Amino acid sequence: MKPTEAIKIQKEFREKLTLEFPAVNVKKIAGVDVSFKDNFSFAIVVILSFSTLEVLEVKFFKRKIDYPYIPGLLSFREGPVFLNAWEKIKMEPDIVFFDGQGIAHPRGFGLAAHMGLFIEKPTIGVAKSKLYGVYEEPPQESGKYTYLYTKNNQKIGAVVRTVANQNPIFVSPGHLMDIENAVEMTLKCVRNHRIPEPTRLAHIYSQKVKKGELKEFEKGDQIRLI
Repeated sequence: MKPTEAIKIQKEFREKLTLEFPAVNVKKIAGVDVSFKDNFSFAIVVILSFSTLEVLEVKFFKRKIDYPYIPGLLSFREGPVFLNAWEKIKMEPDIVFFDGQGIAHPRGFGLAAHMGLFIEKPTIGVAKSKLYGVYEEPPQESGKYTYLYTKNNQKIGAVVRTVANQNPIFVSPGHLMDIENAVEMTLKCVRNHRIPEPTRLAHIYSQKVKKGELKEFEKGDQIRLI
């Protein structure tokens, strides 16, 4: 697919997003990370208990890379392998956190937004750096945040200080999600680290998959993953 065609898809699909969180009793959440090695991509989906952040299930998928790295079009590179891994999970999460952008994207359609339409679940993008937008630095205390805006002053996400005096993270809704709930859910998943547990653990597991050190896990298995 040519970049011009991919951009056209993003613009068309952006109009299909619902930026409102439904009345869901959140019990299980998922974290997603996609990494690369040689000519392969590796997607991890980690299912956790929302109340305790206990790991309940881990599934992964490996496939050859079939789309080049193009900034702003990462969902076309990372999305297919994620969907392969998603098909393998047995537990159904209520919210899915992605290591990437939601609507905080030049065309308002990052990985979390794009995949949210496919899986029809509330999704949140949690990024370690800004892709798009303008903001004021949040206060240095943990839990503080400011909003991320387009140049036209449209609110598209939040800049969240998860740990005092450390760099903030960039949180934006994907699909079936709004900014306030995205921030609230993200902060509830922080445990002494800058990155919330769903995507932090997914990243750790993806590194293990690349090294061949991780097997798939379901609750009750007598193995130690970390």
